[in-house]
Amino acid sequence: MMKVKIERESLRSLMGDSLHLSELRIVLLGYKRAGKSSSGNTILGREEFDTVGRTAQCVKRQGQVAGRQVTVVEAPGWWSNYQLEQTHELTKEEIELSVSLCPPGPQALLLVIRVDKSFTETRKRSVQNHLELLRERVWSHTIVLFTCGDWLGDTPIEQHIESEGESLKWLVEKCGNRYHILNNRKREDHMQVTQLMEKIEEMVAGNRGHHYEIGE
Repeated sequence: MMKVKIERESLRSLMGDSLHLSELRIVLLGYKRAGKSSSGNTILGREEFDTVGRTAQCVKRQGQVAGRQVTVVEAPGWWSNYQLEQTHELTKEEIELSVSLCPPGPQALLLVIRVDKSFTETRKRSVQNHLELLRERVWSHTIVLFTCGDWLGDTPIEQHIESEGESLKWLVEKCGNRYHILNNRKREDHMQVTQLMEKIEEMVAGNRGHHYEIGE
């Protein structure tokens, strides 16, 4: 029933109205220490995810955000220089499990990348390999979420992407040129979360209201 509701809202959007979903289901993916837990707290506007301990299993939290019921699932991270075969089997299983914890499936997967760390060719291959656990279809539902936004200062994120090199440009293009930056030290800036919600809804509209399913 929910899928039908979402599709109807999406079709209205495609006919000209901006899409506003009453429910959003989000999965946070990325390597260890990228800021997934902090980003989940910023999105939900309160301390829901442990930013001190290591996330070994998926964590699911919910809350009201800008008039929407939002579910956030954080998947365990992998080491940024690890390829898929080096990552522990339990971590791989949890990554695959993450997308089934917000049924019928997430509308958005946020790939969390630190903006203050160079996105090398090794990290590119690592991200590509780990997202292959979720099949090629995952890319059309993914937004690159940059963290450590305070590190950029006055530098626009677009300028950073352009200057960083081919690996980061490849990633952004692979995600349909969808990206957003968060400053998790400035959680009182609700506009950054509102803008993220709008970008997610824009992506959902582009996917004709469909959510991600691992079986696709």
